[in-house]
Amino acid sequence: MALLRPRSTSALRPSAIRAPLLDFLAPSWALHQQRAPLSHSASRPAPDTSRSTSTKPSSPLTESQKSYLNSALRVNQAGELAATLIYSHQSTIINRSHPHLRPLMQHMYDQEAGHLKTFNALLAKHRIRPTALTPLWTVAASALGWGTALLGREAAMACTEAVETEIGEHYNNQVRELLAWTTERKTRGEELPEEVRALVGEIRRIRDEELEHLDHAVENDAKEAEAYPVLSAVVRGGCKGAIWLTERV
Repeated sequence: MALLRPRSTSALRPSAIRAPLLDFLAPSWALHQQRAPLSHSASRPAPDTSRSTSTKPSSPLTESQKSYLNSALRVNQAGELAATLIYSHQSTIINRSHPHLRPLMQHMYDQEAGHLKTFNALLAKHRIRPTALTPLWTVAASALGWGTALLGREAAMACTEAVETEIGEHYNNQVRELLAWTTERKTRGEELPEEVRALVGEIRRIRDEELEHLDHAVENDAKEAEAYPVLSAVVRGGCKGAIWLTERV
């Protein structure tokens, strides 16, 4: 099977790179330096406000909340890049030795590639730099994919189970944090910016797909891998360390 490679952040569409700076992660001083839209344009229709039914005022994020999201989105992008690399490298071996797993491996890879596309776009739109550790995570994820696949189907699935357990909890923590922001604003009769509210739904969707991968791994004998407790602990510990470092670098 030809090696599947994820799209890098440098390959994003130019239109995404040129997105306006006026967004929920923009510095507060930048919000007052945007060019006002033209008020007279015969060819431009009136804005459609039918989708917004809330009457609560939208309050901007605090600087600490912007910093949190900046870090969280950077980790999410790095994690999804690593996931696509793990699956693509596992597939070259697993699909050959266990052809009946080809549709499942492709399905999981395709979902991870979709997650990566989502976070690539968010990083580009909000001018968030990817982690400086991307080269290290690229090598580590590729090695993890190859190595566990060489150990056999069960080890490859044990790797998936361990990774998705940590990633699922990581996304759960983000959802909890964003919902706490929502609750805090409701007490003041306010709400989060619309794009942040939409982000909660996106992270929930991606989390659920990651947990689906975990279920597939268990169904395919992840726990039957040789030295399963050791392998699982090593992979989960590596994920925790990678998340901690990526949040900061």
